[in-house]
Amino acid sequence: MKNYSNEYIKYLQSIKKQKIKIIFYQILVFISFILLWEIAANLKIIDVFLTSKPSDIFKLFIKFCKSGELFKHIGISVYETILGFILGTVGGIIIAIILWWNNTLAKILDPFLVVLNALPKTALAPILIIWAGAGIAGIVVIALTISIVVTILSAYNYFINVEEEKIKMLKSFGANKFQILTKLILPSNIGNIINIIKINIGMSWVGVIVGEFLVSRYGIGYLIVYGGQVFKLDLVMMGVFVLALCALLMYQIVNIIEKKYKAR
Repeated sequence: MKNYSNEYIKYLQSIKKQKIKIIFYQILVFISFILLWEIAANLKIIDVFLTSKPSDIFKLFIKFCKSGELFKHIGISVYETILGFILGTVGGIIIAIILWWNNTLAKILDPFLVVLNALPKTALAPILIIWAGAGIAGIVVIALTISIVVTILSAYNYFINVEEEKIKMLKSFGANKFQILTKLILPSNIGNIINIIKINIGMSWVGVIVGEFLVSRYGIGYLIVYGGQVFKLDLVMMGVFVLALCALLMYQIVNIIEKKYKAR
């Protein structure tokens, strides 16, 4: 069993207290926001027709949970998001590796990737759905398109910015390109890849919600757009809160994986 000094134990305790304090204030801010919203709605300071109120949203949430309808919509959206997220992230990293491997190909494709990144992918969503189909495939393609180009550009820049001295050292020991990739480039960029994954969670959700706005009859995006069409703002706000919760849970899963990796 390791013996730690009193100073080190106190330091660990202070870090733990700081984390607890931050979580407490985060919860306090959230609860205060909900209470102020409810009070303002009840006092008619804000228009309930336009903003709804937390109590009505919660009642609707319970109603949808009891009927099981909400879980069906969540399941479909999460499935589409995970599929688009995996394809966009894995595909983007693989293409970034290919570009790192072949510098000539990277130079040829660079202007095209920059243009693709600058294009508003959400504005192109109707075209993508026509090409890929109006079902889950079209929605997944939108999520994939939004995340893959950013992944390629980010990962490629991380790969080429690894210290040149380390690469030269490996070459001096006779390492080939594959060994440099697997022993240096990828291991030294694990943290950066995790950051890309975190970004892609949000971007994949954006793609899925946009796709569901356009063509789907199921999913969280469908609930939000349907609520807007029939002027049921409590349904819209419930969909937004459920969306935020799903995205937060996915983000926290990645955070847990990151912490376990760093603790190794």
